Amino acid sequence: MRIARYTEGDDPVYGLVDAGGSKIAEVSGDPLYQRIELTGKTTTVEDVRLLAPVIPRSKVIGIGRNYADHAAEMGNEVPAEPMMFLIPNTAVVGPHDPVVIPSALTSEVHYEGELAVIIGRMCKDIEPDEATKVVFGYTIANDVSARDLQRGDGQWARAKGMDTFCPLGPWIETDLDPQNVSILTRRDGEVVQDGHSRDMVHGVAALISHCSKAFTLLPGDVILTGTPAGVGPVEAGQRVEIEIDAIGTLSNPFVASE
Repeated sequence: MRIARYTEGDDPVYGLVDAGGSKIAEVSGDPLYQRIELTGKTTTVEDVRLLAPVIPRSKVIGIGRNYADHAAEMGNEVPAEPMMFLIPNTAVVGPHDPVVIPSALTSEVHYEGELAVIIGRMCKDIEPDEATKVVFGYTIANDVSARDLQRGDGQWARAKGMDTFCPLGPWIETDLDPQNVSILTRRDGEVVQDGHSRDMVHGVAALISHCSKAFTLLPGDVILTGTPAGVGPVEAGQRVEIEIDAIGTLSNPFVASE
């Protein structure tokens, strides 16, 4: 089941997207908290504005260096346990929303295509074999990173958490094997990342468990699961598309701040 959050010019609503990704059937309320009930209203994807499928009430948790090839390309060792960092929810934008490069702060912005996990219920201290019980679904993320700030600050809050630096979308897929999806990133149409989730150092169940040992996870929280090799610079005027075969494509233009 694919769940989109969208607007036709009024307040945001949720809907179920058909298998072809072209039609949306509206549902009442927020599926994170209410049983899904169709309202009877339908529309097409091209006639609405897709929004970030979830706005985290609490937090986005990023996972660093979770693909050995990416750690190697950045000159780093693979961490013994998942490396976590937090991203504010003000960084979240949706499909086709511009990612704004604050040129006064950074001159080295990179894309990072990732599979993202949406938490469906509150949990704490869960074990990996319980992890699937707390997952609402999965979406695509671009963990945009200012590399110069990442190096200079010594920690990653500013480098990865600035406004618009966490695009999510295009919708949530609830039925997916997270260890069996391809992750393909294009910059201006050219393939720059071609990875697979089976190559994660720490699988999704282990990541959810690890995060829950440190933080209480709440409905709507998002876990970014790391990026494969092939990260690189993106400049104002370029567009980055991230495709996960079982979900769809997240596309965002990059623009310079005024």
